Amino acid sequence: MRKFSSYGPIDSTLNYHVPRTELIDFACNQLLGENFERGGHYITVWAPRQRGKSWTMQQVLWRLMKDDRVDVLKINLEHLKFSEDVSHILQVVANEITKPLQLPSVSVNQLDDFYTIFEQNYLKKPFILILDEFDALHPDAISGMAGVFRNIYNQRKDSPLPSADKPYLLHGVALIGVRAVLSVENVTGSPFNVQRSVHIPNLTYEEVDSMFHWYERESGQTVNQDVIDRVFYETQGQPGLTSWLGELLTETYNEQTDQPISMKQFGAVYGRALKVLPNNNILNIISKTKQEPYKQLVLELFKTNRKLKFRYDNPVINFLYMNGVVDFEQTMDGIEEEYYTRFPCPFVQKRLFNYFADTIFEHTGRLHDPFDDLADTITDEVIIVPNLLKRYEIYLAKNRHWLLKNAPRRREDLRIYEAVYHFNFYMYLAQFFQEYPVRVNPEFPTGNGKIDLLIDYEGIRYGLEVKSFGNQRAYKKGLVQAANYGHSLGLSEIWLVLFIEAVDEVNQKRFEVGYTDPETGVQVHPQFVQIGVDEQALS
Repeated sequence: MRKFSSYGPIDSTLNYHVPRTELIDFACNQLLGENFERGGHYITVWAPRQRGKSWTMQQVLWRLMKDDRVDVLKINLEHLKFSEDVSHILQVVANEITKPLQLPSVSVNQLDDFYTIFEQNYLKKPFILILDEFDALHPDAISGMAGVFRNIYNQRKDSPLPSADKPYLLHGVALIGVRAVLSVENVTGSPFNVQRSVHIPNLTYEEVDSMFHWYERESGQTVNQDVIDRVFYETQGQPGLTSWLGELLTETYNEQTDQPISMKQFGAVYGRALKVLPNNNILNIISKTKQEPYKQLVLELFKTNRKLKFRYDNPVINFLYMNGVVDFEQTMDGIEEEYYTRFPCPFVQKRLFNYFADTIFEHTGRLHDPFDDLADTITDEVIIVPNLLKRYEIYLAKNRHWLLKNAPRRREDLRIYEAVYHFNFYMYLAQFFQEYPVRVNPEFPTGNGKIDLLIDYEGIRYGLEVKSFGNQRAYKKGLVQAANYGHSLGLSEIWLVLFIEAVDEVNQKRFEVGYTDPETGVQVHPQFVQIGVDEQALS
C-alpha cells in the first residue's frame, strides 16, 4: 500500500500524490517549443521550498526521455553550493553531461570552454538540460552559466536552420530554484532575461481531497471529511506539510486502523506537530526568521492594524517568499488589484508565533501574589474575561521595566513591535491557567497578522480577538469583524481586546460599550488593555 511522504521528491509508485498533468504538459511544451524545429524555450522553474519543483521536473524528464528527437539530462547542483571556484563548478557540470551521453570529455579552464559542450559538431542531437538547485551555486557561477545560456539561445534564434542543424544544439534549458537568476540580488541585472517562468503552485483543495480518498480506497479506513478540510485549511495545500500531516494521521499515530480517522485524532496529531515534532521545512523557516533583516519583516507582519504590500522585487520579501516564510494575497482596492504579504498558512504562522513567544518571553515572572484569591477571575465553572484583562494590565504595568527591557524594536523609531505585546499576552494566559484544565490556543484566520485567542474551559469557549487600537474607523470595522468571527465559531459573544499605550476615562467609557451585530446577533465586548508609554522610544 502507498504511503504519504514529505521527505524529498516523492516516488510515484510508492507514495500518494497528485498527477499535476497540466503543469507537466506545460513545462514539456515549453522545453520542446511550440515549433520543435525553431527550438525550445529556456525556462526558470520557481516556487518556495517543498512545493514539488524537483518532482515535477523529474516527471518532465521521464516524459522527454521518451522523445527520440532529443537527449535530455537532469543534474542536481546542490553538492556544489560551497564551491567558489567557477572553473571547478563548470567542469563538474561538463562531466555530468558528457559521461551519461557517452561523449568525449571536455576540459573547462575558463568560461569560454563551457560553450564547447553544446556545439553542433559535439552533441549528437538537440539537447535539453535541466539543472536543479541552480540558485545554490556561487553567484559568479550563476552569472557566468546564465550568460552562456543566453548567448546560445540568441544565436539559435538568429539561425533559420532546423534545431538539429543550428550552431548550438542546446534546444531547451530549465533552471530550478533560480532566485538569484531573476536579478533580485544581481545589481548588474539578470544575464538570463530570455527565460520564461514556470511557477509551481500549492495543491488545490480538490488535489488534497483526492489524496486522502486514494488512501481510503487502498486502506479501507475512512478519513472524516472534516479532517481533510482541516488539513487543507492548516497547510493551504503546501505539498510538504500536507504530506507530513497525512503521514502522521495515517501511519505514525494511526493506532486504530479499523476506526475512522476523526477530528479527535487530528487534534492529538496536530498538537504534536505544532509543539513537539521536528520538521525540516519548519526548522528551515524558523532559521530564516532568526536572521536580520528578515526577522524585522516577520515581526511587522504580525501587526494587526495594517497590511504590508507584497513586492517580489523587494529582496527581503523575496528571500522570505522563496523560503516559504511568507506568501501573498490578492485583493481589490477600489478598482485596482493589490497584493499584500501574508503568512503562507495557519500552521506556519502558529509555529512562528509560538517560537517568538517562547524565545522572547522565556521568563514571565510572577503573575500575581501566591495568596491572591482568583475567584474574581476564574471559578469552578467560568472565566470572567474583563477581570482577566485587568489582571494582565496590572501585571504588565508592574513588570514592563524588566519584561520588555530586551524586547525587539523597530530600527526606524525604536518602538517595540506590536507583536511583542501579543506574544506576551499569550504567554501570560498560558502561565495564568497552568494549574487549571484550561486550553489557550492562538488562531490566525486571515494569515496577515490578525490573532484570535480561544480559551476553552469547562465546556465553554471564550473568543478574544486581539488588536491594537488605531482609530475610530478601524475600531468600528473591528467590531463587525469580531462579530463575524464569533459567528463562524458558533459563539454568542466575543471579546475585542484593544491594546493601546494609554486611554483616558472619557474615551474608555465611550469605546468600551457592548455592540450587538445586527446581521449575526453576536455580542462584542470591546475592552482596552493599556500597555504603557514606551519611554525608550521617546528618548
